[in-house]
Amino acid sequence: MTTWLVVGLGNPGPAYSNTRHNVGFMVVDELARRARASWSAPKGMRADVVETRLSAAGLGMPGAEAQKVVLARPRTFMNESGQAAAKLAAFHKVDPAHVVAVHDELDLDLGQLRLKLGGGDNGHNGLKSLRRHLSTGDYFRLRFGIGRPPGRQEPADYVLAPIPSSLRTDVELEVQRCADAVELLLGQGLEAAQNRYNS
Repeated sequence: MTTWLVVGLGNPGPAYSNTRHNVGFMVVDELARRARASWSAPKGMRADVVETRLSAAGLGMPGAEAQKVVLARPRTFMNESGQAAAKLAAFHKVDPAHVVAVHDELDLDLGQLRLKLGGGDNGHNGLKSLRRHLSTGDYFRLRFGIGRPPGRQEPADYVLAPIPSSLRTDVELEVQRCADAVELLLGQGLEAAQNRYNS
């Protein structure tokens, strides 16, 4: 049975929960909701974790061809996300080729997403940490577009500011779409997911 590790990138704690930098957490939260599963905090893993299955019937549903899926929200800060990812990958015997990182992307507008395998880190501290701790950049990425900051606002301030209420509905819709894209990637592969969702 194939095991997948889907890591939502973000920062722990209520102060960060509704920021653009935490859209990765929002997507894995939605996947956990679909699986009707609760988060736990396994000892020594430095992450909140859900273990579930994905079959043709959907997340959390049994099936002969079901794959194991581990969802993770690191309890470290963004720039140390790789610590939790590497520990979980080792514990569950997940090859980097079956790791999916869901992260915010300044270079894409809200409403755009991109799925890819490998590539650079584009200045993203969470991806840099994953590369360092997994010893490779050859894992899947789901890039959740958040757009560039307006005017002269610093990117760091922009990604850590609360999402404005005027954008909440759009963000929630995009969280649903990104969760759909993860399910398709795991179930049917990268090409099928790219063809449907890469905009």
